[in-house]
Amino acid sequence: MSYRPLEGLWWAEDMDAFTTDRDKSQWDWTLMLLTPDAWPTDLVEAAIRTVAEKKSPPRIGDLRHAQLTEGRCVQTLHVGSFDDEDEVLETMHHKEIHDRRWAMTGRHHEIYLSDFRRVAEQRRRTIVRQPITQ
Repeated sequence: MSYRPLEGLWWAEDMDAFTTDRDKSQWDWTLMLLTPDAWPTDLVEAAIRTVAEKKSPPRIGDLRHAQLTEGRCVQTLHVGSFDDEDEVLETMHHKEIHDRRWAMTGRHHEIYLSDFRRVAEQRRRTIVRQPITQ
């Protein structure tokens, strides 16, 4: 089986929580796995029900099948520890987006290209993406 990247949406009441003070207690998140377009929602929901009945893992009730549409985004590749993303986000949020007079919309999106269970922290590759309006 090939590795399918885990993805995460991140947000906070004050988005500076990601760049200035890095106070993770202020962060909210949703983790996502890509499913093939051919999988209808009822199939995914049936699979979730089956797993819930047989195994009853924690938070199974939080799973849902949804489509993500972001529109225009600014993105970059970050190589290194997740904890070292603050400089990348600072540049993205307060320089690249601000200097072009764009506005951040939607939730900060990360695509984890590296399997963090198998790749050393300093070699992890993450696409860091922020939806914007022009």
